[in-house]
Amino acid sequence: MGQKVNPIGNRLGIIKGWDSNWYGGKDYSAKLVEDNKIREYLNARLAKASISKIIIERTLKLITVTVNTARPGIIIGKGGQEVDKLKEELKNITKKEVQINIFEVKRPELDATIVANNIARQVEGKISYRRAIKMGIASTMRMGAEGIKVLISGRQREAEMERIKRYKNGRSHLHTLHGDIDFLRQVGRQDVVARRPGLVRLGVVQRVVQPAAFLAMHGAFDNQFGHHRNVPKLDQIGGNADGGYDARSE
Repeated sequence: MGQKVNPIGNRLGIIKGWDSNWYGGKDYSAKLVEDNKIREYLNARLAKASISKIIIERTLKLITVTVNTARPGIIIGKGGQEVDKLKEELKNITKKEVQINIFEVKRPELDATIVANNIARQVEGKISYRRAIKMGIASTMRMGAEGIKVLISGRQREAEMERIKRYKNGRSHLHTLHGDIDFLRQVGRQDVVARRPGLVRLGVVQRVVQPAAFLAMHGAFDNQFGHHRNVPKLDQIGGNADGGYDARSE
């Protein structure tokens, strides 16, 4: 069987960077737990700000938190009041000085985190998962992405059995390490009223290939694999002639 590798982790040090940049030393585990607390707090506190990524950098006495968001105005507030509040709250959590930088995501439709979160929130709001996924795929492809894959699993439409469905459009070349693949797994919960009350677990997997990541076709395969003839052929993933979507179920 082929091994399932996180596309971002597989590209670290090649075209992707780390979200935490610091030297741990003997306090590595404590700093790692602290980073996780910061991210969990910010994601809960700024749930409506469409956060894409949180990058944490450390020096001896300062923690720099960089928030990439599609709605910077929600975080900044009037005259920067919300940012000041956020600094004080993080200072109480970490007991250290905190600096917050905010970067705007110019094209949120090409960000896997934002798109997957939007799909999960719509499904939690009782919107049809097919409609939510197809709208997300359409908006992503409209912004110029080369390809997108979405996988949804769980008790869809209050069904008795869990099902897995995949929707895809365009092409996403996972074997090419220089291909800019964005990825996220998001779990959503929805109350179900059926014969057996329970929770729906929805794992929305999103891969967006940004057009700027594509190299020329000649010599585009990674040199780490050796000669290009030794590299497995990439599957051509395409929509229908009328712009429809391919869907498979397991």
